[in-house]
This record gives sequence, structure tokens and C-alpha cells, in this order.
Amino acid sequence: MANEADQIVNTEEAAVENEINAEAETMETAAEAIAENVETVTEAAESTEGNAIDEAYEVENYAKEAYEHKSTLDDKQIKALSKKRISKGELKRQWILLLIGFIFVLYGLLFYYLPLGGWIMAFQNYKLKTGLLHSKFVGFDKFKFMFEFDVFEWGMETTGNFFKAMKIWIDKVVFVRTIRNTIGMGILNLVTTFIMAIVFAILLNEVRNKLGKRLVQTISYLPHFLSWIIVCGIVHDSLSSTGIVNDILRLFHIVDDSYNFFAHPAWFWPIVAFANVWKETGWNAIIYLAAITAIDPSLYEAAEIDGAGRWGKIRYITLPSIAPTIVILLVMNIGNLLNCGFEVQYLLGNGLVQDVSQTIDIYVLNWGVGQMDYSLGTAAGIFKSLVAILLIVIFNTVAKKMGQESLF
Repeated sequence: MANEADQIVNTEEAAVENEINAEAETMETAAEAIAENVETVTEAAESTEGNAIDEAYEVENYAKEAYEHKSTLDDKQIKALSKKRISKGELKRQWILLLIGFIFVLYGLLFYYLPLGGWIMAFQNYKLKTGLLHSKFVGFDKFKFMFEFDVFEWGMETTGNFFKAMKIWIDKVVFVRTIRNTIGMGILNLVTTFIMAIVFAILLNEVRNKLGKRLVQTISYLPHFLSWIIVCGIVHDSLSSTGIVNDILRLFHIVDDSYNFFAHPAWFWPIVAFANVWKETGWNAIIYLAAITAIDPSLYEAAEIDGAGRWGKIRYITLPSIAPTIVILLVMNIGNLLNCGFEVQYLLGNGLVQDVSQTIDIYVLNWGVGQMDYSLGTAAGIFKSLVAILLIVIFNTVAKKMGQESLF
């Protein structure tokens, strides 16, 4: 009986052990299968990701090569490759920004583009009582009146010299003289304010004392917030016969009596340029300071290790790094070349310097508003706008050809 009981126990233990071993083998097989599946899935994912990266890289290089060499794809295919599709979900997610953008677009249409319909006045003999729809159409008569080309033809017939005829034309025709004054003061203001802003930003960046740097920067851009009436008042009082400038000149015996700066036409353009530099240099320098702070400090450290001093860092690191900003702002400022000012010329000008102080904006005021000739004022404004657009296109194209940053 005892032997039979031992046999039964041994048989049951063997059966349990076999069952445990079978379950262990099954679990091990399942684990191996899962591991193989995981490896397969991982390899597939890596292969898919690699293929996607390769395909994207291939498409990018393909589009870039086609854009550079214009040999494999046409313009439509290049645009299709570079076009980013916007989904409906993205539109729903960004609906607030789209609404704000639509408000600004509507504002631009109403206040910038819709008023351009008034340009038709330049080709009419516009009268208030007849309005835009019923005023007489006169074509380019207003433009011919402004330029008076017959004066230039008379000068050519009289002198036989192109430059002498041009001088006669400028001296006798008011609008041509205003163009000369506007372009002259515009170039002078552009050169002085543009260069001074860059120089001031670079010099201010070299200041190591943070408190002094902030103090100088704050003082420099405060005049920007003053109106031109205040600025012109300060300039006029400083240069008057009892002003500080004449006091200093008399103190150092440079002049015996007070010098009237506003009675000499040769001084008017430099005075206007000085007023613009004093008012706007600090403000214009802010964007250059921002561009300078974005320069990687390691470049300066590498230049210092190579033995570059302050001037070397400015020449080889600072100036090349802010060159794109300089080019963009230069193109934009050239577009505003004919916007050389209205307030400063109107406030500082007088009858003695009228021939050099009158600009296109003052011409529009005198003829368009003062003489109630709205058609002539509109024609002068159209000329100014077209010249500004032409200047922007020309200099933007030049910048693009030279490999610099461009507006479009």
C-alpha cells in the first residue's frame, strides 16, 4: 500500500512538473514571438522613417536644383512642391487670427486703396460743384503745366547747351525747382541720418558701463517724441541773432556781429539735415542695436583669440553681421527719399530762402489747397508716389543682384 501511494504521489508530481514546464515553454515561445514582432515593427518603423527622410531630402534637393538650374522642373512643379496646404482644422484653430487679419485687410482697403480713386482728379479740371463724375476731362494738361517743357525747349534754342538749358528750366519752373529741393534734402537727410544711426549704434554697443549705456540711449531717442514744432522752435532760437550759436561765435571772435543763418540759402539744407539727425538718430539706432545683440558672442571671442582689437571686431564681425539689416532699411528709406519733410521746411523757411526750402508737399499745399486747384495737387502727389515706387523697385533689384537681402 505504501509503495502504491508513493507511486501515485510521484506520478502527480511528474504531471505537475510537466505541466509547469509546458507552460514555461509556451510563455517563452510567446515572449520570443513578441520580441520578434517588436523587432520587426521597430525595423519597419525605422525603415519607413528613413525612407520618409530620404524622400523628403530627395524632394528638397530636387526642388532646389530645379530652382537653381531651371533644368528638371518647370515653375508650376516647383510651386506645387513648395506649396503648403492649409487644412480645414487649421483654419478652425486659427479663426481668431484670421478675423484680426481680415479687419486689418479691410482697414487697408478702405483707407489706402479706395481713396486711390481720387487720382482721377489729376486728369480732370476738378470743381467741387461738379464732383468727380462730372468734372471736365483734360488728360495730361496738369502734368504739362507742372513741368512746362516749353521752357526747357526755349532754353535749348537760346543757349544750345543741355546743362545751361537745365539750369534755366530749374530756375524758372516752380515744380521742377521743388523736385530739386526735395531730392537734394532727401539725399542729404538719408545719408546723414542713416550713417549716423549706424555709427551711433556701434559706438553705443562698445560702451561697457551698462548704466551709462542705458542713460545715453534713453537721452538719444527722447527727441523723437518731440513734435517738429518744438524741434524747429529749438533750432530757430539756437540759430537766431541772440541764440547760443551766435553767442559762442562772438565769444571766440569768429564773427563780430550776429550771423543770420536763415537769410542765406546755402545754410538751409544743412540746418534741415542737422535737425533730422538730432531728432531721429537715437530712435533709428534702436533696430541696429537689436541686430548687434543678436550676434553670436563666440564670434567676438574667436576674433579676439586671433588678435583682433575693437576696430577689427567692428570691421570683420559687427558690420558684416548687420549688413542684411542695413540693406533692408536702406531700400525702405530710399523709397521715402521724396518724403524729406514738410513741417521743418515750412516752419524754418521764409521768403529769403524760398527757392531752396519749398518741397513737393509744400507745393501741394500752396497750389492744391491755397489756390483750390485740387487737380494740380493730385497730379503732384501722383508723381511723388510713382517716383517712390520706381526707386524701391530699382534699388531692391540692385540689392538682389548683389546677393543681399531684399524686400521682395
